[in-house]
Amino acid sequence: MALNVYLSGEIHTDWREQIISACDGLDVSFSAPVTDHDASDDCGVAILGEEPNKYWHDHKGALINAIRTRKGIEEADVVVVRFGEKYRQWNAAFDAGYAAAKGKSLIVLQQPDHDHALKEVDAAALAVAREPGQVAEILRYVLTGVLPS
Repeated sequence: MALNVYLSGEIHTDWREQIISACDGLDVSFSAPVTDHDASDDCGVAILGEEPNKYWHDHKGALINAIRTRKGIEEADVVVVRFGEKYRQWNAAFDAGYAAAKGKSLIVLQQPDHDHALKEVDAAALAVAREPGQVAEILRYVLTGVLPS
């Protein structure tokens, strides 16, 4: 068995790298959104032309980024959505909802202080993990049936 895993959400820490490293040797393919914040924010105007209004600047970028996000989620077997400690991550919540609506297996990665705010998102998830290592162990178990030692 092989898994395609889409890693969505917070871009300010190395949680993706931790999961990918911990899954070394497993038959897992990972994909993710563009995690260069400036590139993600400015792709629309860099490609399609400047916008004097910040709303349209952001809108152009969001639409282009959605091409990658939709493809990643639609091709994924498992979608992992990380909610970090900083910032309101509306895009992460949207990705989780989109994945759930598409019937994707959803793993949420969050700290306990977000439990109340994310209760509906968590209710759609098949697992709520607290650490990237737990996500890797879930993927290892799904692929091998082996529990952590």
